[in-house]
Amino acid sequence: MSNLPVASAATPSARALNVMLWLVAIGFFMQALDTTIVNTALPAMAVSLGESPLEMHAVVIAYSLTMAVMIPVSGWLADKFGTRLVFFTSMLVFTVGSLLCANAHSLVQLVVWRIVQGVGGAMLLPVGRLAVLRSFPGERYLPALSFVTIPGLIGPLLGPTLGGWLVQVASWEWIFLINVPVGLIGCIAIAVFMPDSRVPNTMKFDLRGYALLAVGMVAITMSLDSLADRGIRDAAMLVLLVLALVCFVAFALYAARAAFPIFSLKLFRVHSFSVGLLGNLFARTGSGAVPYLIPLLLQVSLGYTPFDAGLMMLPVAAAGIVAKRIVTPLIRRNGYRKVLVINTVLVGLAIASFALTSASQPLWLRLVQLAIFGCVNSIQFTAMNTLTLKDLETANASSGNSLFSLVQMLAMSLGVTMAGALLGVFTNMAPQVNANDTLPAFHATFLAIGIITAAASWIFAQLEPAGSTVGKPVASS
Repeated sequence: MSNLPVASAATPSARALNVMLWLVAIGFFMQALDTTIVNTALPAMAVSLGESPLEMHAVVIAYSLTMAVMIPVSGWLADKFGTRLVFFTSMLVFTVGSLLCANAHSLVQLVVWRIVQGVGGAMLLPVGRLAVLRSFPGERYLPALSFVTIPGLIGPLLGPTLGGWLVQVASWEWIFLINVPVGLIGCIAIAVFMPDSRVPNTMKFDLRGYALLAVGMVAITMSLDSLADRGIRDAAMLVLLVLALVCFVAFALYAARAAFPIFSLKLFRVHSFSVGLLGNLFARTGSGAVPYLIPLLLQVSLGYTPFDAGLMMLPVAAAGIVAKRIVTPLIRRNGYRKVLVINTVLVGLAIASFALTSASQPLWLRLVQLAIFGCVNSIQFTAMNTLTLKDLETANASSGNSLFSLVQMLAMSLGVTMAGALLGVFTNMAPQVNANDTLPAFHATFLAIGIITAAASWIFAQLEPAGSTVGKPVASS
């Protein structure tokens, strides 16, 4: 988002503004829903496409990694070509990508079309938020932003259950087909009602910095994913890891001397931002793996139906909503440092506790286990998000928020990548007493991810003990 003067069309009517709010809210909902709706459908997709359910994580990674790569360019495109055109194009690309996904006949095709869908989905959130900011005056901005943000929070919560239900009553293709009529109607409404704004004399896009970041993100994701691929040699993984490291170091050196880098290194002079961003990256990596692993565990190892597996994720969502009420009092009483250090360990322990899952485990205990994870995970997200952005100055808020959004999506992608890779490694290492017994591999994966997540508490321990000032509320996604 630019700080340059904004050129807008004639003042939009109240009706046009209301319709725009609904359009942005629907766009948020569709984009957020598709981050989790496929999780319970992966085993059904695997059967249909002739693949192993444990090797379907690329479907999730392709979408979230593409969004992480595309987020930095979305604001510049909106400034250059106008919010209406970019939002319209995003909705159209997302809709076409959804239709193509539903017609995929192989895993490779599905992954390619998920990338197309991710290109559209990546720009719905930041461009929609930018359109709201530019169309509503200061006193109306927060209520408007709250209105469009709520569907984006509900989407990931409903995704697993809705995906399981659609697979069970129809087929997996319908988790993508439901986007098509909504997207087409949205495109028409955007063209008719959505106000337009752009920035005259938009600065040149920082292509070099963007390329370094994009290559680094893709390389590190592919290197982790190759752990589970028996067809890729260890040397290839090492090359990709080194490439990712070189790209990130090169970007830091470049950004230090560039006049207008895509993300300024001055952001990292704010200690709470630096700690919050790094903490988000590592803690979210563990938390992002759970929504992928749980539905897979329940269906592949315990024989749940897709719908029942989706229903089992509801305690996570319900407990998360309830837990939001206690976050602010907790931080005010104990400070960010103490809350995040302790809660990060609790999140890690909650993830590791899924290593105790067995077919004989009582249902009530499994529900309590999922609810506890949902509670501590919700506290973690809300505290981390508020910490990261609370001390940024107005001039840096836009760039900091964009970088924060990128890290969120990258962490989700890395979480699923790491989970898929560890699951593949532990499956290959497990004694071949029963080829269909995948439970030990899931146990080892949950334990490893839990340890990694808990270790992220060391990052939050670098905060000042007195840093307990609560910032503005930030959506905990």
